[in-house]
Amino acid sequence: MLDRASPLPLWAQIADDLRRRLLGGEFEARFPTDEELTRDYEVSRQTVREAVRHLTAAGLVVRQRGRGSSLAPRVLEQPLHSLYSLASTVRASGAEERSQVLSAERRTATAEAAAQLGTTAGEQVVFVERLRFAGADPIAWDRSWLPADQAAALLDADLSSGGLYDLLALHCSLRITGGWERIRPVVPEPGERKLLRLPPKTAAFSIQRLVLAGERPIEWRESLIRGDRYSLVARWPTDPRPRPDAGG
Repeated sequence: MLDRASPLPLWAQIADDLRRRLLGGEFEARFPTDEELTRDYEVSRQTVREAVRHLTAAGLVVRQRGRGSSLAPRVLEQPLHSLYSLASTVRASGAEERSQVLSAERRTATAEAAAQLGTTAGEQVVFVERLRFAGADPIAWDRSWLPADQAAALLDADLSSGGLYDLLALHCSLRITGGWERIRPVVPEPGERKLLRLPPKTAAFSIQRLVLAGERPIEWRESLIRGDRYSLVARWPTDPRPRPDAGG
């Protein structure tokens, strides 16, 4: 399996072979121990540890003292070029998408939600709170406020899976046409960390979003998303013409 005459170090050959096997889905159930790898590749434990260290640095493997190595949790990549759906992103990754509905009711909007939706202070709106999952792990905590006169039918809908905008189209005949969102990294509070099962010293993304149906604000959302399981990716179209304002 290894070419001992190659100028490529043995640890690098092992790392390449393990990466190939990882991407092929070979270690979904369990990653081999150092002892097993030492025996399989017929090398020293130090060589195996160096190979696994490079896989860890690449984000493919997690190594824990006293517990050995395991596959790193899959990180969702969310493109930012247009309005996106977390449900679609989770499904595209191959993970099961579902939601735990924590609340779905009429309630008085917060001052921020009322201001963003253009409702009067003290007016009741539809409030939907969901814990979003990718497979067995919670990935995001969403709280949405929507005008009651437009979105009341959501209270009778099955909110345990799927994107909210698909549900708005199906049950309320509302089509989302635009909006904006603000993203910033935060250190979660203890209760938020517990809800998302977030590892210690791991940050999260705080996302505020306003979406429109035509000219009317239709949802104000506040989300908290795990920083260890989610990344935001911006892509730009290829343009061979240099831009005078492109400063790098």
